Amino acid sequence: MEPESVIVSDPEILGGTPCFRGTRVPIDSLIVYLQAGDTLDEFLDNFPSVSREAAIAALEEAKTLLTNSR
Repeated sequence: MEPESVIVSDPEILGGTPCFRGTRVPIDSLIVYLQAGDTLDEFLDNFPSVSREAAIAALEEAKTLLTNSR
């Protein structure tokens, strides 16, 4: 059995934008922070409803999706 994804998309939450499970924080916010050169800790400080474990799991899911599609 695969673990439950930390990324959810619900049409009732932010119009279906992929978010961290149990929050209204879009996954792309994490990507934007990292692209801007901010650290994971800076992201987590600004989005306290996202756990470190959830952020890392989301990045791992994204990596898996991107590397398995090659």
